[in-house]
Amino acid sequence: MSTPGPTTATPTAAPPGGRVGGARGVDGVLLLVAVVWGSSYLAAQRSVEALGVPATLALRLGGAALVLGLVVLARRRRVRARDVLLGLVFGLSQTAVLGLETQGVASTSATSAGVLISTTVLLTPLVEGLVARRLLPPAFFAAGVLVLLGVALLVGRQGLAAPAVGDLLVLAAALVRAAHVVGLGRATRGRGVDLLVLSAVQAGVGAVVVTVLAPGDVLGGVRVAGPEQWLLLAHLAVGCTAFAFLAQSWALGRASAARTSLLLGTEPLWAVGFGVLVAGERLGPAGLLGAALVVGGAAWGRRVERERGVVAPPLLLTPPGRPASGPSRPPAPGPRSRSR
Repeated sequence: MSTPGPTTATPTAAPPGGRVGGARGVDGVLLLVAVVWGSSYLAAQRSVEALGVPATLALRLGGAALVLGLVVLARRRRVRARDVLLGLVFGLSQTAVLGLETQGVASTSATSAGVLISTTVLLTPLVEGLVARRLLPPAFFAAGVLVLLGVALLVGRQGLAAPAVGDLLVLAAALVRAAHVVGLGRATRGRGVDLLVLSAVQAGVGAVVVTVLAPGDVLGGVRVAGPEQWLLLAHLAVGCTAFAFLAQSWALGRASAARTSLLLGTEPLWAVGFGVLVAGERLGPAGLLGAALVVGGAAWGRRVERERGVVAPPLLLTPPGRPASGPSRPPAPGPRSRSR
């Protein structure tokens, strides 16, 4: 799962044709982030089966906060109170997103969760349009109809049927994430924000909140965790959160926004791959068609938004367990954010 992050990253044009090797390296890093995110749904599901939702979420976010915090200290830069305050505020909404996602993954298939969460791509500009009172083009709603039809087929498994509780929780997470993305985007728009500090604080807030709300469950998970569970938690904390953030931060200044969105947008495809090939999950013809409609409709909606001149940067930290970035206007020429 991807983790939500801020929006002050300034994507630059892709490397020129003379630096094909460099461009391929950036593409490889972004694709690796998508693969890691795609694997996170199955990893979170298996961790929850052994440790429960609170322990998985608290330990995963606590580990990510520790790694990112150490990077913050290693930089030896001044930490601004404004960045910490933003992290404290939006860490609460991010915790709500991750809580719904993680509980949802525990109650549905990893394949369905990985595809359903991609509806955030359509929900985010829809929420932004409502807040800004901006009318979206008809093509965007046509893409939305495709996604809704795909969701109906996907959650109905072998046909149109009532969705599982986990499916509804993941869809709720997508909606809350969209609101989180828009709020964070509007709060940071036009301001220099240290993405690393913001993300570290958000992860720390999530770990503290979950531990305070369910201390017994978290401690119980720590007691029963074996080597396999600690490996899964390390993958979620270090790979899916800390590495994904740092890799994105590095790549965003070296690839165009369109290319970044395209490569990171393959996340649900990898989620399906891990679910089917590793976990042995089966979608069936209706489920496969539904997954294709969701992914295709989401990609179409993203393209419609981009053609209107609104760039939605990828989620810098966000699956169970991801933080999120919000939509922003195309950046004006100038120096990059001070966070890099």
